[in-house]
Amino acid sequence: MKIIFSPQCLKYENPGHPESPLRVKLAYQFLKQKGLTFIEPAPCKEEDVLAVHSQGLLDAVQSGQFSDADTPNLKGIFEHASLAAGSAIQAQERALKGENAFSLMRPPGHHAGKDTLGGFCYFNNIAIAMKKALKKVKKGAILDLDCHHGNGTQDIFLGNERVLYVSLHQSPLYPGTGLESEENCLNYPLPAGTDGKRYLATLAQALKNIKAFDPELLGISLGFDTYREDPLTNFGLEIAAYRDIGALIKELSIAGFGVLEGGYSQRLGECILEFLSGWE
Repeated sequence: MKIIFSPQCLKYENPGHPESPLRVKLAYQFLKQKGLTFIEPAPCKEEDVLAVHSQGLLDAVQSGQFSDADTPNLKGIFEHASLAAGSAIQAQERALKGENAFSLMRPPGHHAGKDTLGGFCYFNNIAIAMKKALKKVKKGAILDLDCHHGNGTQDIFLGNERVLYVSLHQSPLYPGTGLESEENCLNYPLPAGTDGKRYLATLAQALKNIKAFDPELLGISLGFDTYREDPLTNFGLEIAAYRDIGALIKELSIAGFGVLEGGYSQRLGECILEFLSGWE
């Protein structure tokens, strides 16, 4: 298992913002201490961004001509967003070579839609990686395990018969979408207080749909804000549940890559390690 990471992603910050460099720094230090292997990413190309996003969004992020309360307009954010997307692409490429890989980068991406940024996300990392993979595979699936619905990923792939999007998320919660399934986008909204037993049962059902779709590649939006101590959400998963989640996904026997989304507790690294241990 390779983890794709660059310390460059720790070099931007908006003081007081929950999507801080500290959360990823602590996770990186913990995983490194546990002996995991890290490789450096390269930034994506503009053509990769434009495969899923509009020219207007790319120009806005590149020039800094945007304003969003949750998604700060920071110096150099275009370069950081491009590196995170490039890291997702690199994880995808390793997966197609038969090796599961995980991108431990920020900013996250699943709230960024075709024309919009938001929810801490500038470019949709997993969508960019999956769209590029469609040059090599006929079908791909995206499993979104962040506690928030990936409205941006759904916006990008809704109606695309080559991609199945499956999301388990808390509802009601930001961004307020994903209340029902639409076409190729299967949504499993769950109430606040959902515990590991209910979550795993729902996940098992969701994975049956992915298996039936029979994709050649599985991309996982790995949000660990489903953890019971996460400060932004209200699920009740224990750290040990992430090993079970990884093991369930492993049973699909589909080439897979993971991309970090949310997860704002200081135990993010422990959650990641449990998931990777079950998935590997």
